[in-house]
Amino acid sequence: MNPIEQEGTYPLPEAQTDRFMLKVVLDYPRKEEERAIIRQNTGVVRESNVQKVISPADIVNARKLVREVYMDEKIEQYIVNITGATRKPDQYKLNDLSSLIAFGGSPRASINMALGAKAYAFTKRRGYVIPEDVRAVCPDVLRHRIGLTYEAEAENISVKEVIDRVLNTVEVP
Repeated sequence: MNPIEQEGTYPLPEAQTDRFMLKVVLDYPRKEEERAIIRQNTGVVRESNVQKVISPADIVNARKLVREVYMDEKIEQYIVNITGATRKPDQYKLNDLSSLIAFGGSPRASINMALGAKAYAFTKRRGYVIPEDVRAVCPDVLRHRIGLTYEAEAENISVKEVIDRVLNTVEVP
């Protein structure tokens, strides 16, 4: 979001933000953590004894294993319905959202929600995806893919509220 030879940062166009898998929101560190950050970055540089915990080959293998996590057709349909509800809310009993959403999640959102859910299941040591995995990654996958209308902004409606409504309305398998 920082174009070369221009001052400041600017939002990326919709087509470019859609290429990012997730938009994760991080809060500021707690006071104790921030003090540790200060110490680590302003003190004397010492040789550290960093211990390798994983190899690049292990990471490549884990990425392959994530894709092998089983996803039932019902979970795939659930993902399609969530993404579809951001595009055509009136088809999912969310008529009041129609005037608030300028554009919804693309097919890339569905792909990334599926991959994210598989990765989440993998981190939970499961070889299969459950609806809770989809719900866990959905906000991070969709928050930068839903465009709100001026009406939504005027009513102080956030993308988070839209995602919550979608998740609370679309039928869970």
